[in-house]
Amino acid sequence: MCELLGMSANVPTDICFSFTGFLHRGGGTGPHRDGWGIAFYEEGGYRDFRDPHPSVHSPIARLICDYPIKSKIVISHIRQANVGQVRLANTHPFVREMWGRPWCYAHNGQLTDWQSLPHSFYRPVGTTDSEHAFCWLLGELRGAFPEPPDDDDQHHALWRILHGLCERLRGLGVFNLLLADGEYLYTFCSTKLAHITRRAPFGRASLSDAELAVNFAEHTTPDDVVSVIATEPLTDNESWVRMVPGELLVWQGGVIQARFKT
Repeated sequence: MCELLGMSANVPTDICFSFTGFLHRGGGTGPHRDGWGIAFYEEGGYRDFRDPHPSVHSPIARLICDYPIKSKIVISHIRQANVGQVRLANTHPFVREMWGRPWCYAHNGQLTDWQSLPHSFYRPVGTTDSEHAFCWLLGELRGAFPEPPDDDDQHHALWRILHGLCERLRGLGVFNLLLADGEYLYTFCSTKLAHITRRAPFGRASLSDAELAVNFAEHTTPDDVVSVIATEPLTDNESWVRMVPGELLVWQGGVIQARFKT
């Protein structure tokens, strides 16, 4: 299956350390050789990079490691193809516009009977179950909220609907999700997702998949809060928290704002 990597932070932060370990799983320490992608929400904008080749050998992936793009929300994905050919159109993350915002999505898992999910507003470009499910999910959200929520009650109503939609997709198979709109990062666990929040006092971390360690105290301020979410823990000297199946977490500024469980 594929693997996911996400980040939520309260200040623009680069993800170079975590991404370095993650990309080694794309054909190096892991079998995920069928493409990779990463998306950044930056102040006033969004950009992504996708490549249908293994990340461990990708010049574009090396560029990301050498060019520390600072962002508050990041979504990344390395692919082990199950449904759909290995090509750019089938490479995560996928993006669509809703309410004037780019919504970014990446999925880990495999679904059955996914062709039965009806599309309303959005259509897939590629041929994966993942993108088909994304178009259905976002269309359902848009149908329930033609305009963006404008208060806390509406936000919580939206999040409850999102949790229900994720649960329906989990009923079709394995559905681990990263989803973002530039304001919030959503993580849904079907089988595997783990997270860690780093804040002062910062310490040293070492990667599991590469010979690299960093002392975060040298690169942060006492007010920084940075949370990283991954399919499997990326470091071997820190305590990661594993999400439970059916759990949806809503992140903003590196902090969990809401939690929904089955």
